[in-house]
Amino acid sequence: MSELTATWSFPTTIRFGPGRRRELPEACRTAGMTNPLVITDAGLADHAIVRDTLDTLRGSGLGADIFADVKGNPTSENVDAGVRALRAGGHDGVVAIGGGSAMDAGKAIAFMTAQTLGMETFEDIGDNWKQATREGILPSVAIPTTAGTGSEVGRASVIHVAAVDRKVVVFHPEILPKQVIADPELTTGLPPWVTAATGMDALAHCLEAFCAPTFHPMAEGIAVEGARRIHRSLVRAHTDGQDIQARADMLAAAMMGCVAFQRGLGAIHAISHPVGSLYDTHHGLTNAVVMPYVLAFNREAVRDRLARLAGYLELPEASAQAVEQWIMELRRTLDVPATLGDLGVDTGRLDEMAALGVADPTAGGNPTPLTQAGLRSLLEHAVTGRMPA
Repeated sequence: MSELTATWSFPTTIRFGPGRRRELPEACRTAGMTNPLVITDAGLADHAIVRDTLDTLRGSGLGADIFADVKGNPTSENVDAGVRALRAGGHDGVVAIGGGSAMDAGKAIAFMTAQTLGMETFEDIGDNWKQATREGILPSVAIPTTAGTGSEVGRASVIHVAAVDRKVVVFHPEILPKQVIADPELTTGLPPWVTAATGMDALAHCLEAFCAPTFHPMAEGIAVEGARRIHRSLVRAHTDGQDIQARADMLAAAMMGCVAFQRGLGAIHAISHPVGSLYDTHHGLTNAVVMPYVLAFNREAVRDRLARLAGYLELPEASAQAVEQWIMELRRTLDVPATLGDLGVDTGRLDEMAALGVADPTAGGNPTPLTQAGLRSLLEHAVTGRMPA
């Protein structure tokens, strides 16, 4: 597996490869921690992965406690409770282990420990981040156990903030973890549906970043290569969870998607954020459901771009239609539900979702400008299953 193992520093130090979870004590010390708080979600708290993490830290002479009061869609209440636990235990940093929810919550807890203003103050709009108190922001080490959000290399956390009753993208450069341990062996036990949902989340990031109408050629190139690895390996990882090469591809692609979306996101996320906030749906699965509806909505604006992507993916035909067909077939293979209605979303809150979506920071990156009326129509299509013309 030597060809799957490397350490690189983009955008932070990433220790990538099978077995590298054993380097956690060294990573913590490098980040300046001697007594980290291990943050995970409730579903993973009693898992062997977390128990082994605590044993590894304590066995190396580091202090360690666990905080697992984290929902699948993390809330400001979760973050506030984590900050209290961190302070009560005298912890000097965070080890976030798990999927995107644990990553986002862990990073937010390390960040909010130093803040006196509410999380909504630091929404990723303009230079809001400059209002933060930098002194006292604690370091974090991230250990992803899914391959989807790529939050382990992100400078933001998506948190449902009670004060404004919606999901907020909380941004600050120092939210970025100091060290990442990306061990594909930690993802081999994922259930197939989680592999599918998180993998489609990574694809949504790469796809929207590639289609965003922004000049950022570096991010554009990363997005394309991330999509290629997903095309090569998502079905393989879903079919055979022990395929380490496929798992490594997906873990890398997830991080690539997160880096790439500096270029922008779009309507997929402008829909999934309010849907997840109001209906508590799984973020990656929601992205997977709405993806073809958004592609159809954006078709004229992205036709030439998707044709180039099809060529790079070596699809049967270098056309936008080939990309759309691939995504539809991929969804069928992965048993992704066809509509938001299948996730329990109804038409009774379309206006509310559209208002939240058009105000979401991701809406501005959509290649077809989003209005509240246009987003409402798109949402209705995704709920009922009627593809936009």
